[in-house]
Amino acid sequence: MDAMTAELDRAMTSLSKAVQPNQQPPYYIGYDAHEQTRLSVVAQQGAILSSDESHQRTADITVRVGDPKVDNTHGTHHATALHSIELPLTDNRSAIVRTLWWGTNTCYANALQNYLKVKSELAVQAKEEDSSPDFSHQDSFRAEQPPIPAPTLDRKGWEDRIRALSAIFRAHPQIISNTVGLTVSAQNNYFVSSEGSRLSYPHQLVRIIVVASTRAEDGMSISLARTFESRTEHDLPSQVELERQIKLLAGQLDALRTAPTAEPYNGPALLSGRAAAVFFHEVLGHRLEGQRQRGTQEGETFTKEVGNLILPAFISVADDPTLSTLNGTYLSGYYAYDDEGQPAQKVELVQNGILKQFLMSRIPIANFDISNGHGRAQDGRMPTGRQGNLIVTSAKTTPEKKLRQLLLDEIKKENKPYGLYFEDIASGYTLTQRVTPQAFQVIPQLVYRVYADGRPDELVRGVQIVGTPQASLTHILATGDKQDIFNGECGAESGSIPVSAIAPAMLFSSIETQKAPQGKVRPPILPSPDADSTPEAQ
Repeated sequence: MDAMTAELDRAMTSLSKAVQPNQQPPYYIGYDAHEQTRLSVVAQQGAILSSDESHQRTADITVRVGDPKVDNTHGTHHATALHSIELPLTDNRSAIVRTLWWGTNTCYANALQNYLKVKSELAVQAKEEDSSPDFSHQDSFRAEQPPIPAPTLDRKGWEDRIRALSAIFRAHPQIISNTVGLTVSAQNNYFVSSEGSRLSYPHQLVRIIVVASTRAEDGMSISLARTFESRTEHDLPSQVELERQIKLLAGQLDALRTAPTAEPYNGPALLSGRAAAVFFHEVLGHRLEGQRQRGTQEGETFTKEVGNLILPAFISVADDPTLSTLNGTYLSGYYAYDDEGQPAQKVELVQNGILKQFLMSRIPIANFDISNGHGRAQDGRMPTGRQGNLIVTSAKTTPEKKLRQLLLDEIKKENKPYGLYFEDIASGYTLTQRVTPQAFQVIPQLVYRVYADGRPDELVRGVQIVGTPQASLTHILATGDKQDIFNGECGAESGSIPVSAIAPAMLFSSIETQKAPQGKVRPPILPSPDADSTPEAQ
């Protein structure tokens, strides 16, 4: 921290004096350094695939040239203000300072080139609709927490546990591939800026990821995944519970392999809380990120809707990255400071169906000119407004058993042969730019046909939820009385970051689905070697 502060101050002072004609001194420099130690164990087919440890130090250097109203990040040049470097692993101040010096010099040179491009483009382009500055004015912050040590792990004990978990799939010959991985990471973050901020804060995470896949007779590839996350290894589920979850996943994969493929559908549907959480993250959350409200390329779905009803009046949405747990469950989207040195804040996005504000980084937009602590990025990327812990609440709740009856009533009302129940959703993506349709696509993992005539629910495969946000979000009829949590990773312009989404189960009067890609590769011709093996041989 001392080396970073000293070199940053020296760079600001030196560059302000040594500027040549037609050059601009930097008005802002920021150093965002990360030291991460990671332990990982990965098993496949009941055997260890890898077991290793890594230690890395990196720094993201940001240099802004011009002034906050117009600088080298303007328009499509936002990402060019950053330069990433690797730092020495030892606390050798001289080596750290020299590495920062050369990285700062490179970043400054890039900033000058892009600032010239910005000025040239502004001279020939039409006036922008949103003339907000390129960088917001913010207070500086100082808070230094002690670093956390490198993680320790009973490597042999965990190798045995992970190996045993992956061996469960050996009893399912039709499951083609599987991996079970444990990652334990400890990261210390250090942030200093020419505005006077000086922050150091740790973050630790333990995660088990289970991924398995099979292939149906018609060539469709089918995958399921489960993640388990906590702050420490001791907070993970017990081995017995992990075994139960993996056996459940394997059984679901076997069932999906022989399940019928779904036909395109438009009608009543019920989403579990976990499925509704992912749905809101994709369909609404991304469209409320601040930078998507300005620029000639963005669709600006809700930009002019502040103060208007965009959801049913009984639904509210907030994003609160200050929450580390909810009802005892760890939340991946927790953080103390964002990647621009701003304290995390709870943001009330939608209150009683009415849009109130957006998720703001330090990129101002019309009527919202400061950050609310949501400038986030993967290491090596420039921060933008991103989600943390997106929380959907309802003022009109219904017991979940009654929700099912309401679904049956809606199926009969619409005279449909069946409705759909989405138990789990893996991921999705949303299109927000004008050059593409303002649509979304959500990828469910477990979907059931629900028949109004009393027939048992029927598992189906090959379903994708599609639609447009303004239409889809108005079809919510009722919500459940308990919230469920989705923890995962979200990828966007500023990279992949950990996020959480929380929501109750939701009944929709209409959900549209389409068929997933079929695939042409047939299942394995050669039988699995486990197919005819005895348990002893395995």
